[in-house]
Amino acid sequence: MIKKKTFQIAGKVVYQDIGMGFWGIIGDDGKEWLPVNLPSRYQVKNKRVQLTAKIAEDTMSIFMWGTMIEIV
Repeated sequence: MIKKKTFQIAGKVVYQDIGMGFWGIIGDDGKEWLPVNLPSRYQVKNKRVQLTAKIAEDTMSIFMWGTMIEIV
């Protein structure tokens, strides 16, 4: 079994009012992240977060924003 590589993200939570709307993270480095499993306790505009994540492979989204990730 191949283990997916994890990495750290530090940034702030944003709500994007595009289409149906969605929660994302803008990293301190300016990268945009689209979490597929952002816990409700983090769904607060401008909340500072530090998370461990991995790229969400084999996942699709209607939102053309950010890189899709899974929070671990």
